[in-house]
Amino acid sequence: MKSFLLAFALLALASSFASAFDPSPLQDFCVAVDDHLHGVFVNGKFCKDPKLAKAEDFFFSVKNPGNTNNPVGSNVTAVNVEQIPGLNTLGISAVRIDYAPYGQNPPHTHPRGTEILVVLEGTLLVGFVTSNPDNKLFTKVLNKGDVFVFPIGLIHFQFNIGKTNAVAVAGLSSQNPGVITIANAVFGSDPAINPDFLAKAFQLDVKVVRDLQAKFWMDGN
Repeated sequence: MKSFLLAFALLALASSFASAFDPSPLQDFCVAVDDHLHGVFVNGKFCKDPKLAKAEDFFFSVKNPGNTNNPVGSNVTAVNVEQIPGLNTLGISAVRIDYAPYGQNPPHTHPRGTEILVVLEGTLLVGFVTSNPDNKLFTKVLNKGDVFVFPIGLIHFQFNIGKTNAVAVAGLSSQNPGVITIANAVFGSDPAINPDFLAKAFQLDVKVVRDLQAKFWMDGN
């Protein structure tokens, strides 16, 4: 009897953790709306009255290529709850990624979502690195029609190794997966991290760290 109660308690605890991480919606949809007077607050957003929802609440277009004229040669067009209010509480989002020849989506992580990427045009070298202590690199060259998965929270990247533009789309397992671009966060933080600390952490000369911190760090993709 004690074993049964213990097992039941552990199962209930596990279920509560699962629900806290990604709760199932209790309604067909919850269109996000900026209306704190008349909306109902659910999962970080106020919900529009379902009777007032319209098709446009569930629509966004990514048919136009993004501008890749930047230092990294790529552009990410996000399709999350900010672009599609109807995504609220549904636990998914997407991105379109455009790459100039030899452009890259620099090493970054999504703290709240696993990513599945599909190459539409071009050839990409992609990869991710496992957590400590192994830091094992999984990498592969992808061509048109190929699919690759980046597990939640792990550092990953894409690099256009072709001489022509490349395009990919990706789905993510969160309505707002977030993104942390590693170089931007470390060397472009506001205020700046102490350069002496970073020099020791990365085993670099402090002058190199200061030079990196002085660079213009574009908004992370």
